[in-house]
Amino acid sequence: MTDFASLLALLGNHHVEFIVVGGAAAIAHGSARLTQDLDIVYDRLPENLERLVAALKDQKPYLRGAPLGLPFVWDRLTLTRGLNFTLTTSLGDIDLLGEIPGGGSYQDLRATAIELNVFGTRCLCLSLTQLIRAKRAAGRPKDLEALAELEAIEETRSEE
Repeated sequence: MTDFASLLALLGNHHVEFIVVGGAAAIAHGSARLTQDLDIVYDRLPENLERLVAALKDQKPYLRGAPLGLPFVWDRLTLTRGLNFTLTTSLGDIDLLGEIPGGGSYQDLRATAIELNVFGTRCLCLSLTQLIRAKRAAGRPKDLEALAELEAIEETRSEE
């Protein structure tokens, strides 16, 4: 079980620059769907990578689904050489995304992201419009299933 509140607080306490996306963003906007992991788009500037490494290092990050014992070094160089990481930690699952379909990188998304209280932590989150665009672009069955609810939330808000 992922401890969303603790993961977000940990990232915030380490001043990691990130935007909440995926299921947690949907929940922040009022979705009733459940999600198993925390998805974030993270800033790939070197100083932010250092903060991200420091934030998660004591949480035993490991590649989710990788065989136990597979060598995995959690450091800035690893983050620099990769883009997207699906990790399991002692606080639960977190997906670190360098960019997302329909949205791009942290720098692309930052200007239109909104600040919300997500699981008790004030942080940046995709706007509802961005989230709908990203879900549509991802095109996975679970994303397409979520679209009807997110579009209904958007419609309700526009009527208010």
